[in-house]
Amino acid sequence: MCHPHATGGAPGARSGPDLPREPGADTEVRRAVPAAVPEKARPADHRRDELLADAVRGVLGRTGAYGAMVFLRSRDGRSLVLRTVAGVPLSVMRPFRQIAAAGPLPVAVCFRTGHRIVLSDSEDTMRRFPQLAVGLPYDFASACVPVGLGPDRFGVLSALWPASDDGAPAADVAELTAVADRLGAGLAGLAADGRSVEPDGEATVVELPPPSVPATRVGLFDWNVATGALATDERFLEIFGFGPGEFDGTVAALNRRVAPGDLPGFRTAARTALDHGEVLAARVRVLGPDGEPYPVELWARVPTAISDGRTHLVGAVLDTRRLTAAAAAVERLREGVFSLDLDGRITYANRATEPLLLARREDLIGRHPWEVLPWLADPFYENRHRAALLSQRPTTFLASRPPGGWLAFSLYPDAHGVTGRVVAAESPSGEAEPPATPPPASLTGLGGTHHLLQLASALTEAVTVRDVCRAVAEEILPAFGGQELAIYTVRDQQLQLVSQSGYPDGFLDTFEGTPIDARVPGAETLSTGTPIFFESVRELATAYPGLALDEMGAWAFLPLIASGRPVGSCILGFDRPRPFTVEERGLLTALGGFIAQALERARLYDAEFALARGLQQALLPHRLPEVPGIRITARYLPGTQGMEIGGDWYDAIVTGGDVTLVIGDVEGHNVAAAAAMGQLRSAVRAFATGDDPPDQVLARTNRLLLDLDPGLLASCCLVRLTPADGTARIARAGHLPPVLRHPDGRAEALYVAGGPLLGVDEGAEYPVSELRLRPGSLLALYTDGLVEDPAVGIDQGVDRLRAAMARAEEGEGLEESAERLLREVGSTRRVDDVALLLTAFG
Repeated sequence: MCHPHATGGAPGARSGPDLPREPGADTEVRRAVPAAVPEKARPADHRRDELLADAVRGVLGRTGAYGAMVFLRSRDGRSLVLRTVAGVPLSVMRPFRQIAAAGPLPVAVCFRTGHRIVLSDSEDTMRRFPQLAVGLPYDFASACVPVGLGPDRFGVLSALWPASDDGAPAADVAELTAVADRLGAGLAGLAADGRSVEPDGEATVVELPPPSVPATRVGLFDWNVATGALATDERFLEIFGFGPGEFDGTVAALNRRVAPGDLPGFRTAARTALDHGEVLAARVRVLGPDGEPYPVELWARVPTAISDGRTHLVGAVLDTRRLTAAAAAVERLREGVFSLDLDGRITYANRATEPLLLARREDLIGRHPWEVLPWLADPFYENRHRAALLSQRPTTFLASRPPGGWLAFSLYPDAHGVTGRVVAAESPSGEAEPPATPPPASLTGLGGTHHLLQLASALTEAVTVRDVCRAVAEEILPAFGGQELAIYTVRDQQLQLVSQSGYPDGFLDTFEGTPIDARVPGAETLSTGTPIFFESVRELATAYPGLALDEMGAWAFLPLIASGRPVGSCILGFDRPRPFTVEERGLLTALGGFIAQALERARLYDAEFALARGLQQALLPHRLPEVPGIRITARYLPGTQGMEIGGDWYDAIVTGGDVTLVIGDVEGHNVAAAAAMGQLRSAVRAFATGDDPPDQVLARTNRLLLDLDPGLLASCCLVRLTPADGTARIARAGHLPPVLRHPDGRAEALYVAGGPLLGVDEGAEYPVSELRLRPGSLLALYTDGLVEDPAVGIDQGVDRLRAAMARAEEGEGLEESAERLLREVGSTRRVDDVALLLTAFG
């Protein structure tokens, strides 16, 4: 894509809308950074994670949001990775742990555009971002705001609110933006210090402060059992009811506050702790001022640092009256009460839940209810938990509990988890009693369903065969709990491996090139068009004696057939025997067809891409001329999206004693753009070789492009350099200005006069500007892909190149300069091609 520049080439002149620019952004960012980086010696990842955790806590503490998360851009800039989450189950967000930066989800769009995105409810989400609604089909409001500072964009901060008619409150969104700005400044400070701010490892779950609970008071003590001396803190004295000056520092005074009936047990526990080095754990009653006893807990141990033997106990006393009363009240209820953490694991269940659920509490704690209770294994019930958490609304449902009976569940969510209530219920009208033995539940589960929906979305966006295989591996294996995946395609009536995951090294080598009519399951599933399932090793070994086996316990062999044509086969391996339900078999069969369609489309794309790339490489110079007095090098990088082919070109043409340097850009990213580029390059070379002056070369090329009538426009910059004296004559056709670094290290953009784009006006003129280069100068010609960035204006990109050229290190070679400029100036989020032509004079 080329940017036309107006005739006269004033600095900053460009076509298209201006992106917002902060005044003095470059200098202000560098000046502000050091103050934002305390504790410089700390490891980068620790400080970064502290900033992220503070950000999500700040959002939840200052707004009505119940969930917050931070996505950071990956090292290559192609993905946004979930790094920190609070108030939302990580299991729910796993399908979104890595989002394509070029994708359609709101996080990606926010990152690319730099604009915040606010969604009011599920209908708004479905209308604007259906892919998100597929993965999270719940009713909530959300907002995404970019995280960055100036031109640097590090990621996105997102928050969730309960759905309402007004959506996310405007004040909350403003506070979210303020938190994101502070986070961006902190990350910019780390980056300026050379520290990495890119994501690594698994996402971090930030624990929120616990909800308000009855206070538990804790007092500390040090008891010298040999002398009876007891040293305590003020809270200890408060718990035992001692007023100011009432405690004399002896255990005898403490004994007078302990209920007489509890003293023998307390003394026995103390002796046992001293004799055997065990921990003292004693529950005693303390006599209050009114003489009524109340319970406390004493915990102590023998300190290892004391050298005079086991004569000391150090520990704490806990006043648990309020918590104990609350727990006792819940335990007395005849209805079941339980709590779930954010991921749905049971953290508490009262006594009444046991007869209702027909399960012991010790078997429930720490596990998901749908895992430990087979009659809750239907994905519907897991979905009710997720719906409660993400909508933040109470949810109720009925469940049939064999061998007979119904239960009513109520779920009450907040940002910390879910409180549940379960009671016996009447059979729903028209419903038969539940069967004595429940049917086997699908192993796919709700999480698997979401993975498969995400696979459908990912396959629609996959472009290459590699993209398709990666999407299948990332979604199908977690969805079905598989450990191995192999994808084969058909080539010359043989199976060729294109992707594998989880197999032992070298195991699949013996199957490479297997004929599609061979008697192996991977080939037979394709020749018959029927999936083959083996639920155990015995089944597979019986059906195919002598077949090489690894350590898997079950397999699914899926044919990949598109439009009646065999495309390949997909093999899933599971590490233990397992049944495949009718629903799973049907689902996997349908997915095989879907994968085949995506794979066939990707193969056609890859073939077209290879042809287009070959055409483009053939049109670019294979080598640059060697001319005494100057050194020339060039770089070309394809775009990161689309066909990865465009109309950027460069050339260096020896014309007598001169060298003509050319850079150009035909609009578009397709074969037509590459073909037009080839014609223009040939035309410029022919006209320049004929010794035409630079303005005439461009004028004649302009008329030729209009005669060819390709419907395309092009920009071009042409420099005729005389190595003998350093004279440079420059002509521009809507192209970006050259950048010149002087021998003293000073660099400037040469906004010399220019003409319009090629292909616009048959009578266009292209004025020539002349200057003299001094030995040691470096001249850069480039296309807009190098300096274009969605976050900044194009003139800021040119200034970024100028600054990078001025930062050259002493003794830096030409090739090193080219690589450094691509690294420091080029955006990782570029979608356009990049061409760079560097010429060193003298």
